[in-house]
Amino acid sequence: MIGYVECECIIYDAQSLKEKRSVLQSVISRLKNYNLAVSELESQDLWQHTVIGIVTTASSKTACERELQRAVSLIDSRPDIELTRATYEWL
Repeated sequence: MIGYVECECIIYDAQSLKEKRSVLQSVISRLKNYNLAVSELESQDLWQHTVIGIVTTASSKTACERELQRAVSLIDSRPDIELTRATYEWL
């Protein structure tokens, strides 16, 4: 089973691409510690908007969902980034 979540986020305090990258690198490195594949998919040239793709594999949909929920919870728990939309897909 392959699970995928696309997270659309806003970084309100970013006043430059450098500040955005700082926040994103912190989030991405924390997510990769969970053995997830993570990448910024869209809005690389916008200061305060981003779309992050997160992928995991497991033997069951339940296990995939648990890992992706943990990733979304980590993003949600951070005060410097706001998750505005999360879209899940299963393959």
